[in-house]
Amino acid sequence: MHGCRRHTYRKIRHSQGHKHQQNRSHYYNRRTKKRSPVQDSWQERDGSNRQLIFRPFFFSWFFYFCTMKNITVIGAGTMGNGIAHVFAQNGFSVSLCDVSKEVLDKGLGTISKNLERQVSKGAITAEIKESTLKNITPCRSMSDAVKNTELVIEAATENIKLKKEIFIELDLLAPPSAILASNTSSISITSIAAQTKRQDKVIGMHFFNPVPVMKLVEIIRGFSTSDEVTKAIMDLSKQLGKIPVEVNDYPGFVSNRVLMPMINEAIRTLHEGVAGVEEIDTVMKLGMAHPMGPLQLADFIGLDVCLNIMNVLYQGFGNAQYAPCALLSNMVMAGNLGVKTGKGFYQYTAGSKDLIVADYFRK
Repeated sequence: MHGCRRHTYRKIRHSQGHKHQQNRSHYYNRRTKKRSPVQDSWQERDGSNRQLIFRPFFFSWFFYFCTMKNITVIGAGTMGNGIAHVFAQNGFSVSLCDVSKEVLDKGLGTISKNLERQVSKGAITAEIKESTLKNITPCRSMSDAVKNTELVIEAATENIKLKKEIFIELDLLAPPSAILASNTSSISITSIAAQTKRQDKVIGMHFFNPVPVMKLVEIIRGFSTSDEVTKAIMDLSKQLGKIPVEVNDYPGFVSNRVLMPMINEAIRTLHEGVAGVEEIDTVMKLGMAHPMGPLQLADFIGLDVCLNIMNVLYQGFGNAQYAPCALLSNMVMAGNLGVKTGKGFYQYTAGSKDLIVADYFRK
């Protein structure tokens, strides 16, 4: 924001009637004594009459960072409701959109429950809880959700076909100036952006679960993502109290390129009978100082999500080391997805914090 005080731009427009001046337009930066590089994006020259034709300059990081208040989150599941929670708690107006009324209601209930937990711990006041909930507008129509938005964050299932379909629709419905972000944890931002006519305004904004607690946001710039958009999203993440880290667009980015092969190898170690569930997790917790073992973490993430990410890595790199373990594939096909279904490598009972190995893996 200090930039608007430091930089003063003066527009000098020359007409045909002022022959003592050059027939051109430019911006002059009084501090650097140089013409601003944005000048070229404002103008075109028509060779026939030498007139200058101006087009609107919608896009600067400063504009977005200073004025962005209307946010749309697509998907009200675990990640979507967490993202909506964080934005709303920081004073943004959030449209939380999901086609399923059941998922939408559950997401709003989760936000309310998490806010109440914050109140009980003294982290926020009851007034902040109420204002946060008032900042969230549930919506089942995408067109209504994005009509006045300045930033859309897609948080749908980690499925490349679904995400591409969503971005095609978002590109048609959202204002031309809106930034389109994806919370994907592994899928190419460049391939998603290619479905739109605003590739420079498409970016990855990978939050971590639970969103209200985890500080990291992995910012992924696609092949065509502009510097202005990257700067805007980096600054916006800081405004949320997060720590953004910029990475380039390769399968799995940084987080899941490192994490998922470790989880997959832990599952393979179990599948080959090297050790049991508790033993593998205990080795990683006590030996590597991990707060949670890889198999418990897989349950927490969701085994279906782990499988989807491993498939992205395998297809993206074409290397057998990224092939998902057969045990992981079988568990997903059987519907044992971890915490979300009550059973994965461990079994889960509502209201209980006891960690019990699933009966299938007991010796």
